[in-house]
Amino acid sequence: MSRLLAFIRHHLAGSGMLVALLLLCAFFSIVTWTEQHPQDAAAAKQLAAQIAPNAKVLIVVRPQAEDIAFAEALNAALGSRGEIVKGEPKDARVALQRAATSGGLDVIACNHATASWLVFSDLATDFPALKDARVLKPRSQAWPNFLKADNLLNIANQIAVIAILAIGMTLVIITGGIDLSVGSLIALSAVVTAMIVRDCFEGTSASVMEMFLAGLGGIALCGVCGLISGTFITRLRMPPFIVTLAMMLVSSGLAYRLAENQSVYQVPDSFVWLGRGSDLFGLPNAVVLMLLLYAAAHVVMTQTSLGRHLYAVGGNTEAAFLSGVPVKRVILIAYILCGLLAGLGGVVTASLLKSGSPTYGQMYELYVIAAVVVGGTSLSGGKGTMSGTLIGAFIIAVIQNGMNLTNVESNTQKIVLGLVILSAVLVDRVRK
Repeated sequence: MSRLLAFIRHHLAGSGMLVALLLLCAFFSIVTWTEQHPQDAAAAKQLAAQIAPNAKVLIVVRPQAEDIAFAEALNAALGSRGEIVKGEPKDARVALQRAATSGGLDVIACNHATASWLVFSDLATDFPALKDARVLKPRSQAWPNFLKADNLLNIANQIAVIAILAIGMTLVIITGGIDLSVGSLIALSAVVTAMIVRDCFEGTSASVMEMFLAGLGGIALCGVCGLISGTFITRLRMPPFIVTLAMMLVSSGLAYRLAENQSVYQVPDSFVWLGRGSDLFGLPNAVVLMLLLYAAAHVVMTQTSLGRHLYAVGGNTEAAFLSGVPVKRVILIAYILCGLLAGLGGVVTASLLKSGSPTYGQMYELYVIAAVVVGGTSLSGGKGTMSGTLIGAFIIAVIQNGMNLTNVESNTQKIVLGLVILSAVLVDRVRK
């Protein structure tokens, strides 16, 4: 009976976090519901379908990348028979005057912005030869800004690094510890990786294999930092808070010294593949990596002896020791893995920003701990799941993204995030 109750509580807690995430998504979808004015490839095809096959078309857009892409997609859908004008209202007026004197015009194709220009408001009076010309634009549609595909991908991409770090932090917190150094390890890994590419592999001419080895170097160094922290904690019985606080300062200072307070940017253009590329179903590579890591971590925590030992150590260290669990080794492995994952997060960050800088990762340790706690991992140790941590990371990301979309100023965002963390800890205490 006790096992059944524990199983029910566990799954209700997990489903409760998922329900909370879905409710947040629903809330921000409602408050960001606005009229959208699409000008993507689909909008171009929809507009082209309204234009007769033999019509004379003038396509008018602003000199902006998105507008130009829309104009080119529309012209391609029309069989390249339209004249594209990229500019301001005065440029459109010149094109209209030219069309009026050279045989007329059937359709003026615009996007939402250019269709509102006054130059098109009274064609019959200003350009009598164009009185029959129609001004067309893609149909508007109501849709939440929050649920736009670009925004959802942006949420996933922005949370990828924090979610990767949260895997290691979950392992550490389940054992009853804490690691405050992960933010500084991001900076250290990013700087070391970029420096290896620059100084050892000819910088911008580095090959894929050389960049891979440079990334391994940054990850390995952070793993060594995790090993040092874990050794002080397990062998000298020092408090994890103090040890990792010291490692945070050491790692940050080392990153600044190595980079000489500068960013290291001498890396190839292909260096951004991991952080910005998207090869699988249009998902960013960093997001794919994050999902693979969570799948592997879930298997480790639920199907291996290491996972059982982590829970045992966090639940009751003395009982675990008496049961034959190698407590010190398990804790040491947790800190090493946390360091390695922080190093990987630094490599992803360096790839995303195409440089290594000692300023990366500032305050990340707080966001990572917030994601883990909101995800249901107990700060007392012994309880937590990888799926819960992933949901917690997305809850934090959705709250931040939703507040950005609704123009909540940054100081208020910090207050809200603090209250969310406090509420998560309070729920954990009440549950106990």
